[in-house]
Formats: sequence, C-alpha cells, structure tokens
Amino acid sequence: MQETKTDLSHLNDQQREAVVSEAKRLLVLAGAGSGKTKTLLQKLIYLIEEKGVNPSNILAITFTKNAANEMLDRLILSADESGRYAEVLSDKRLPKKEKDKERYYHTKEYKWIDKLTVRTFHSLCYFILRNYGVLEFDNKFKIVGDTKATDGELSKYAATETSYEIINKLLIEQCQSNEYLLNFKRYVLDYMIDKIHVEKSDKLRFHPEGKFYTTLNNTKVRSKSEQYIADWLYRHSIKFEYEPELAISDFSFRPDFYIPEANLYLEHVSAKSHPTEQKEWQFKKGNKLLVKTFEHQTNNSALFNRHLDKVIKNRLPANYHFTAALSFEEELKYYHKEVRDFLRQTMRVIDMMKVENLETSKVYQEALKDPHERVRDFYTLAKPLIDQVEAYYINKSYLDFNDMITRTIALFKNQSEILQKFKNQYQYILVDEFQDVNNLQVELIRYLLTENNQLFCVGDDWQSIYGFRGSNVDYIVNFSEHFPDAETIKMSINYRSTQNIVGASNEVIKHNQFKVDKEIEAFKKSDSRVYIYTGQNENENIDFAINQVRRLQEEKGYSKEDILFLYRRSKMYDPYFERFKQEKLFVSGKTIHASKGLEAKAVFIIGLTEGFGGFPDIWMEDRIYQVIKESHHDFLMEEERRLFYVAITRAKDELFLLSERGNESSFLKEIPEHFTYKTSVAFKPVVEKLLTCNHCDSTIESDSQFCKYCGTKVSDI
Repeated sequence: MQETKTDLSHLNDQQREAVVSEAKRLLVLAGAGSGKTKTLLQKLIYLIEEKGVNPSNILAITFTKNAANEMLDRLILSADESGRYAEVLSDKRLPKKEKDKERYYHTKEYKWIDKLTVRTFHSLCYFILRNYGVLEFDNKFKIVGDTKATDGELSKYAATETSYEIINKLLIEQCQSNEYLLNFKRYVLDYMIDKIHVEKSDKLRFHPEGKFYTTLNNTKVRSKSEQYIADWLYRHSIKFEYEPELAISDFSFRPDFYIPEANLYLEHVSAKSHPTEQKEWQFKKGNKLLVKTFEHQTNNSALFNRHLDKVIKNRLPANYHFTAALSFEEELKYYHKEVRDFLRQTMRVIDMMKVENLETSKVYQEALKDPHERVRDFYTLAKPLIDQVEAYYINKSYLDFNDMITRTIALFKNQSEILQKFKNQYQYILVDEFQDVNNLQVELIRYLLTENNQLFCVGDDWQSIYGFRGSNVDYIVNFSEHFPDAETIKMSINYRSTQNIVGASNEVIKHNQFKVDKEIEAFKKSDSRVYIYTGQNENENIDFAINQVRRLQEEKGYSKEDILFLYRRSKMYDPYFERFKQEKLFVSGKTIHASKGLEAKAVFIIGLTEGFGGFPDIWMEDRIYQVIKESHHDFLMEEERRLFYVAITRAKDELFLLSERGNESSFLKEIPEHFTYKTSVAFKPVVEKLLTCNHCDSTIESDSQFCKYCGTKVSDI
C-alpha cells in the first residue's frame, strides 16, 4: 500500500485499496453493511486533499435526492469543526425545509464542497439541458411526472399537469372519432370486462347464464357473432332489442334480435342453435318479417357487413340517420377503472420503450406479429395515443425524467463541442448504487468517458432489486465486459449485522446463479440466532410479533426506531398495523423495496409463505410488456431472492422471520439450521390418547371413572 498524507487509518485494507486505486475503470463490490458510502466519500476527499484534484473536476452521481443530500451532509460534517451542523441534523424539531436551507448555506460556506458536482442522474441532465441544451430542446422546459411535484430540487420547474392527466385528456380527444371510441370500448369490454381471452371454464364463474359477451350498448349476448351483429347495429345508430319475448300463435319464444324501426326480426344460426323450423312457421302465421344470418358468413367481415347492409339498412326509412355523435363520458361511464388501467398500461409501455431506447414504430411492428389478438388490439389503440403524447410534450416544452436523459444523450450526440466540454471537465466520475443502473444511464456515462478520466463505481449485485423499473444487473455482474480493462475490489466485511444474520444471508444468496461470488464476513459477534416462527394462522403470527416487540422494548430498551417490520407487499402489513394500534404499539413498517439503505436493531420479515401473495412472489407480467422486454422466470426468481437478501441484511442484532405452518416460503429452507432458532405452536393431537387398564389390559373409555370389565378405578391406574 502506498503512503499518503491523508489519514486513512480508519479504513480497512479493502476500503483503503479502493480509495487510493489509480485504475481508470474500477468497480468496488460492496457487500451489505460494508461501508460503501464511507468509502466513496473518502475517495472524494482523498482526490481533493491528496491528489490535488480541483473539486469542479469531480462528478458524483447518486440515484435519489436523499442519497445526494446524505453525501453532502457527511462532507459538511467532515469540514465543520464547530459542530454546529451536527446539531442541525440531530434536531428532530427542525422541519425538513429548514434543514435543506441549512445544507444549502453550509455548502456555500465551504467552497470545495460547493464546487463539487453531486447530483442524481436526473438533476445532472436537468442542469446540462437547462444551460446548454437550447439547440436540442426548449431550455425553458417544464418537468412532467406521475404526480405534481411539491417538494424537491426540481419542483419549481414542474409542469402544472401530471403525465396521467395529459394522457387521459389525449385519450378523450382521440375518442372524438366514433371509430376509435367504439374500438376502444370494444377492447375494454372484451379483455377487461368479459375477459374473452381466459379459459371458458373460468368465465362460467362470471357468466353462469352463458352470456359471455358484452355489446357496445352494454347488452349481454351468448356468442361472439351475436356481439358482432349487435355492435354493427350500434355503430350504425340502429336501435334493437336482444332476445325479446314473442308469442304469436302456438308457443312463446325469444328470437335473437328485433329491430323496431324496420319491424324486422333477426335470427343468427350457428351449429349450437336450436332448430328454427317451428319458429319460422310461427313467423309465417303471424305475417312477421324474419331474416336469418349464418355463422359461416362471419368468417369474412367485409362480406358479412355487406349482407347486414342489404337485409337491414334497406328496410329502414329512407331518411334514417346512420351516424350519431357519441360521447366518451356516456360510452365509458361504467368503466372508469378499466380506462385507468388501460392508461396506466400505456404509460408503462412508454416508460419501458424510453428505458430500452426503442422507437414506437418498431415496437408497434413487433406487436402486430404477436399471435394473440388482445396484444395486437392493445398496441393498435395505444400507438396513436403514444404518438399524441410525444407531440403534446414537444409542443408544451415538457420532459419527463427519462426524456431528460435521452435528450441529454441526443445533445451529446449532435453537439460535439458541448460533449467535449463535459468530457474535459469531469476527470473523475463516481457512481453510487451501480447495481441499479439502466441502459440509458449507462449510455450517458459512456458518453462522458475518455481514455484519461477515471470511472469509480460502487455497488452490490446481490442488492439489485429494481429490475421492474428497468435496471439491468448485467452491468455490474459483467462490469469488465461493459468497461474493458476494469479492475474489481471486493469489500467483504459487514459492520452492521451479527455473524448469524450475515451467515444466513450468505447462504440464501448462494442459490442465485447470476451473481459475482464473494464471501461476506461479520465484524460483530453475537450468540443470537435468526428466529423463525411458523404460526398456524396469521393471528398467531401477530400475537408472536406483539410479544416479541414488548420484550424488546421492556427488556432491552428498544425504541420504535429500533424495530422495523418488512414485507413484500403493503397489504401484508395491514392486519399487523391494526392490531398494533389496538395494543398501542407504535414499530415502523416498510416494503422491502422502500427499506433499501435502512437498518434497525431488530427486523421482522412477515408474509414468508409460498405461492401467490407470499414471498417469493414471481409475477410474470402481462404479455403486452413482453413485446418490449421479455420476462424470464429464473431471472425474476433471482431478483426475489436478492430482495430477501436486502430484507435480511437490514437487521443489526436480531432477525425474526414469520411464516405459516405447512406453507413456509422456499427461502426459509435455504437457511441452514445452525444459523436459526425455530419455534411454532404445537398441533393438537388428531387421535385422542387411549387409556388401558393395568389389571385386565382392557381399553377404558375417556369419560369413564371405572374399568367396565374389572371395576378398577381410573384414578388408581
């Protein structure tokens, strides 16, 4: 190890190696609790103090504003010898806005901190576009998001409307076309209401009367062909009655359709239809007009349309109006939830296409090749809407968070002098949480790299849990393939958790195939084992949790901040939360995704059951999204296991895993027994214990006081 003027004595060998490394491309693989943020900050200070690097030549990229603020806080604390800023941070009465102001003023006070570029990806791109992007986009742009920003560094530049409000407004505009409106309604009815793409046996649960299909005027009919006829009538503003009761002479029956303004009955004949001879005789006796259509005619929609024109339109009054203005609100007034779901799906598709850097037209062409009508129909409806959204954003000078990155990349691609400016400026690029990067973010980083500048990335592939947002764990697992001639330093000491918690987490993650192998060791020693409790039902688990929380508070003096409940999905915590309120227990609860970066003395992981709604919870997303990016079961399973690893490693001293007896999560079986202490409520015996007389060996019935064969008292046995 080289000698330095900077005091690095508080670092271990691996941390020190990372700080002083001169490697042009360096990945620091930091296990959970190994002090990665500390190492990254020490690297930053070392560059300034030891190497004499100008702070303005250093770029530190984080993923969240909170992470960037934490980085600045630690730098200010290292510079503030008065201790005044430490008091500000520890003052729980001080509002967040006041602390943000103090951070701003203290940053300005220390010029070396002020000259650093410590930003999120989005903040960096915002800064570049606002100051240098005028030839690429309107540099007075507004930022549009899924919610209206009221806080944060970019909130004052936020648009007054959300991305959902925009796409909803554009859908209503698109639906001013009757054709689009009715096609959209047809999609909603088919795939969201009637679910015609699911098995018929499943549909019988929802439609026991056998009317599986909903028409555009919300009538339930028995076949797809009848639905087509009803929809044809509705599209041409022709009123009809479905299956009206008719009694002419000998018996009553229900013809398929009656069209009052043509005084016409229509019977659709298929292989499943009942014989029509008797009905036809009744029509003749009553001198009523009957028209028949046949199933084979529906094979060619153009010919079938012409047939309906001929048999129906020609019998309507000469001045009949076949078109009428339709209202979006009226047509879809019963389907608000379904409209929201469609729009959310479309928004997800837009985000995925941006992250994967795909053009809408190419995705659409791929979608049209899909063998499933539902997928093709979705993209046929979504494409004009997606095109409208893009045009609207450009017209209004709006950018969403992904747009800011793609526009910055485009700026670098098209304006070489601006790219060169930033390449020259940032001699050192430090990236935190590298396991969470997506394709766009890596492309942006690549644009900034030169042969001479240094890329210093810190992350843990074992904690990559944001694949559903587009992050790609391959960039960290195969770092040297993406960044040739790279070096890797593994930080293998966990300073947070005890050896049994670390040992359990190591054994769990070993079951993943797609990872970088490393053996994490615990710095802390303790005899406490991982506690696995399997109740016979959820109430038993809640009782156990309440007892343990009380024990931790009363015997060990734990505060509510010391105890953390984690869960895969929010609804798992609801019954716990209600009971805690009743018991006046006040424990922190978070989804595991939201717990990233947190720690607590005691952690309870609940809902560790197998199958749907448990953990692991493999969700092979809708086929609609597979057009853009395919889901693979094994990859999803490995991300679930990484999520479990993240949950385990939040615990500092005590870890409780709660499951249900007979339905334990497969993850629990991956933890060797020598790391755990297992307990559960014992089963009640299924078979009652038999009592035998010790004098005559006869069986004594449970409610008897004497042996009925020899008279011996039960109490004497």
